Amino acid sequence: MNGKIFDLNEYAAKAREAAAEGIVMLKNDGPLLPLSKDTKVAIFGRSQFHYYKSGTGSGGMVNTRYVTGILEALEAEKCFVVNPAVKAVYESWMEEHPFEVGDGWAKEPWFQEEMPLEPEFVEAASKDSDAAIIVIGRTAGEDQDNKAEEGSYLLTKTELNMISEVCKVFKHTIVLLNVGNTIDMKWVEASNPSSVLYVWQGGQEGGSGIVDVLSGKVTPSGRLTDTIARNIEDYPSTANYGDDKRNFYAEDIYVGYRYFETFAKEKVLYPFGFGMSYTSFERKLDKLVETRDKVDVLVEVTNTGEYEGKEVVQIYCEAPQGRLGKPARVLCGFAKTKILSPKESVIVKISCPKYLFSSYDDSGVTGHRYSYVLEEGSYGIYIGRDVRQAEYAGSIDIAELTMVEALKEAMAPFVSYQRMKPAAGEGGQLHVAYEEVPMGTVDPMKRRGENIPKEIAYTGDKGLKLEDVSEGRTSMEDFIAQLSDEDLCCIVRGEGMCSSKVTPGTAGAFGGVTGRLSAFGIPLGCCADGPSGIRMDSGTYAFAMPNGTCLACSFNEELLKELYEFEGMELRKNNIDTLLGPGMNLHRNPLNGRNFEYFSEDPLVTGKMAAAQLKGMDKYGVTGTIKHFVCNNQEHSRNEVEAVISERALRELYLKGFEIAVKEGGAYSIMSTYGPVNGFWTASNYDLLTTILRGEWGFEGIVMTDWWARGNEPGGPADVKNTSAMVRCQNDLFMVTTDSEKNTWQDDSMEGISGGKTARAEFQRSAMNLCGTLMRMPAFLRSRGIETELDKQLKECIEEDEKELLEMRIVKVETETEIPAEWIDTQKGKSTLLQVVLVEEDASRLSFSCRIPSAGELSQIPLSIFRDKQLLKMITLTGKDSEWRTEILDLEPAFCSTYFLKFYFGQSGMEIKDCKIEIV
Repeated sequence: MNGKIFDLNEYAAKAREAAAEGIVMLKNDGPLLPLSKDTKVAIFGRSQFHYYKSGTGSGGMVNTRYVTGILEALEAEKCFVVNPAVKAVYESWMEEHPFEVGDGWAKEPWFQEEMPLEPEFVEAASKDSDAAIIVIGRTAGEDQDNKAEEGSYLLTKTELNMISEVCKVFKHTIVLLNVGNTIDMKWVEASNPSSVLYVWQGGQEGGSGIVDVLSGKVTPSGRLTDTIARNIEDYPSTANYGDDKRNFYAEDIYVGYRYFETFAKEKVLYPFGFGMSYTSFERKLDKLVETRDKVDVLVEVTNTGEYEGKEVVQIYCEAPQGRLGKPARVLCGFAKTKILSPKESVIVKISCPKYLFSSYDDSGVTGHRYSYVLEEGSYGIYIGRDVRQAEYAGSIDIAELTMVEALKEAMAPFVSYQRMKPAAGEGGQLHVAYEEVPMGTVDPMKRRGENIPKEIAYTGDKGLKLEDVSEGRTSMEDFIAQLSDEDLCCIVRGEGMCSSKVTPGTAGAFGGVTGRLSAFGIPLGCCADGPSGIRMDSGTYAFAMPNGTCLACSFNEELLKELYEFEGMELRKNNIDTLLGPGMNLHRNPLNGRNFEYFSEDPLVTGKMAAAQLKGMDKYGVTGTIKHFVCNNQEHSRNEVEAVISERALRELYLKGFEIAVKEGGAYSIMSTYGPVNGFWTASNYDLLTTILRGEWGFEGIVMTDWWARGNEPGGPADVKNTSAMVRCQNDLFMVTTDSEKNTWQDDSMEGISGGKTARAEFQRSAMNLCGTLMRMPAFLRSRGIETELDKQLKECIEEDEKELLEMRIVKVETETEIPAEWIDTQKGKSTLLQVVLVEEDASRLSFSCRIPSAGELSQIPLSIFRDKQLLKMITLTGKDSEWRTEILDLEPAFCSTYFLKFYFGQSGMEIKDCKIEIV
């Protein structure tokens, strides 16, 4: 402790703890691990030098002070002796085979070329080493999916050969998987390494967390949040994955372990919830207490092994098949123990709501259509370390069919297709059958038409401020009555990327984006990417978190809450009101490129982990924007591909995690997706954003689009300018436009109001949603000049981020001086520092041309330009900027004729030419 409220050392220690707890050990023959001190290790695989702290895209662009990779941590911790000869061979090879960074947004290669191994080299290494560590690296990310190909989901031939050759020669072998997603694992059987661990992408402290586990400082306690099947084809979603236009969720509710445990146990290599430890535990039912709404399961856990460690207790329910058909088992509760010493016991209490036992009837087969029901019969309770090994502990009996919650049709599909269901064969064995999915019968836009709010009569400016609402001096309705049509159209437009009105380099500004709105006391809110830490394209440092999958595999809600308290402080310190995360979509299929941001194939784990993060951030007055709402389960063609899915699958799986985050985590900011679900793009989906989110769940807050997302009219194509369709469904905020007042995006808001497509009252409703939300955020304090004691303490903790150790070049300017293009390092995360020396204290001008030669439509490549410590301009080129464009910055006279210019690139792929500084 150094007395600071925001202590980076404490932050790092907590992140290191989380990275270690998320590691899942799949194999440990011998047992080999933990390694004893001073073990001589030979490390194979180039990813030992280039650790993937996270995936790519907006979820991974964090400018960190450092990243501790695997090799760095092994050498720094000095637990083991690293074979220098093996290291030297790799270093020499990499001089001719440098790390490939890719060009621009989502263009990073998913893997790097691996060094081929000659048997003689491996043999020589084995003679001077006690054990071998093999590191496999993969990234993944936004805008493209993994593929069932070598170098993506599958290992390359070179990687397979590396594992095979090392395992042939070394008696003791450890494979570390530095990946974001689960990958093909058949090679474990073929090569038989001693130990295998998913170490995931552990953020900037990931390497240290790995060494803690290898050395035995931490006993591994991570558990898989996904099922690992033998083949990619074994996942039932694979057959309907990857289409350009339409993705049928034919597997329905049978995702992950819900499918495999019901129909195909033999296809599983590692079951959901699986993970090994250095010690062993005994789990014994202490008590089963049933009340009207829940079942409390009290479990005595005893450490029966020789190491201290933590255990994850998992509770599963086996419901009767009934008329609806059910998965064989469903996770209905979990808990993680404290560290238990050998022979120590503890009783954990896990409360399982009966709501989680229930099933949604979207067909009416139970007589209660559009309702959650408990069918009559016996509900078995199973306790275990994973879904496969969970043992029967008791049951509850439901004497007659019970309706748990009556709802209404919402988000039903209007396209015919068949969905999976169980059918009994010989001996009662379940096999896959199919049935027609119930089609929608209700027009959601008719429902919207019947529920348009009453318009508030326009009064003009009455001198009321938003502060008057917060202090109870006026109502929100009277305040909103002052806003003109132009004001209402402006307030639903966010500004960015990298708006100069808020913290430099962040994703956007919203709320008081115009002078008039600001004059009413509406503050400017600030949002920033993302799930793996704060993205600030200006070059400001932030802390890089372990990725979502790693954190979820810890099964430790309290740990996530504590970690995200630090994230909350960091957001508050940087005047950021909401983090664009956590990401909450389910791991429907291992090929989703964005799985690294998300948590699990299971909705309960997903919801609980998101709720924990939100609670942590809330301690410091900030929040997260949960995303992507809903069914962002494929990155390929993400703006177009329609998810066609039953109401039951939506209710029981894909919406459930978000529901938990809202009801238990207190979420009040949500991001919709790019693509459509059952005919409606989510940003203009009335049933999603109003009927379910606000009507059923009681959500009070804002919904924002993903950046430059689209909305559509019923049955029509989507248009990025169709803000009216978004607002009438309560997608309150379009993100983003360059200038809200000038309507630089040329949206149809004003035409929507004047033409009656969207009622003025609906714009007023979104304005109230926005103002109510902003009143909960630190932005409201900042707008009134209120500095709390917390803010004062955090200001004292601001690190001296400008003290980068950069190679500085001197530019002398008499009239005009060109700056060679090669001086400016345009690679991701790089800065170029120039000392500009003018002949006299004159005004000067910086000019240059820039472009992105080739990139996707949604590419975002940011450049930040600083003069001394002041951010002059942030330039973000997109995929449309393939032609050269000229930027000119006029600079005021410099003190003592000298100033510093810094160029910082948040992403690779931009080209610069004709850069010069001239006296004006």
